[in-house]
Amino acid sequence: MRQMSLTPDLVALCHREEADPGPDGSWTQLNDDDFRTLALRLSDEADEGPLWVFAYGSLIWKPAFESVERQRATAYGWHRSFCLDMVRWRGSAAQPGLMLALERGGRCDGVIYRLPDGEKPAQIERLLRREIDDHESTGSVRWVPVRTAQATLRALGFWVGVTGRGTSLNQPLETVAKVLARACGHVGSGAEYLYNTVSHLEEFGIRDRNLWRLQRLVADEIRSIHGHVETGAQSVSAVPIT
Repeated sequence: MRQMSLTPDLVALCHREEADPGPDGSWTQLNDDDFRTLALRLSDEADEGPLWVFAYGSLIWKPAFESVERQRATAYGWHRSFCLDMVRWRGSAAQPGLMLALERGGRCDGVIYRLPDGEKPAQIERLLRREIDDHESTGSVRWVPVRTAQATLRALGFWVGVTGRGTSLNQPLETVAKVLARACGHVGSGAEYLYNTVSHLEEFGIRDRNLWRLQRLVADEIRSIHGHVETGAQSVSAVPIT
């Protein structure tokens, strides 16, 4: 059993109380009609049959929706990347953070969730309201071909192929580690987000080489910041922080 360098004790050192600054006024917020229109378009583009959602980050450990089935799946042509700039949620204006998205290239092993049978537009709208809140982000919601052990299908993916404003693409892991070890917003820290993602991926038998190296770099960075020395590493079988 592999041992994580990033432990709950180290993650706790990164937490601090931060006020929610609210939406950034420089982004164009979606209204109810916008959400409905986008949900209808995505529903029209969907395949026949069940609605599947592709999870590669926080949707794995905090889906916030009901599902009736889940299984491993691989999206080819994409890879996980801490490239979304955050000045809210898990970052602040004083100490910006980073969150996961899918960048082009490589492959991404993740989990697909099948939602209960129902009205697809309504189901998709609920997902949209969880994941995005501005017009500028709508292009990152798309149907992603994924391959399971049994078949190839399309699943709805969020923050896929992000570019331009609000992104920091192709950053070295050492740079990302410095950010995650310091950033915290009103919902938690970057280190907590990474810890939960890595530990839950391990539960599915998914070993992302970059994230595994990143958790070690973040652990080292936290120790260097706080002068904290531990007596042992954390087993990946431990219950993740929520």
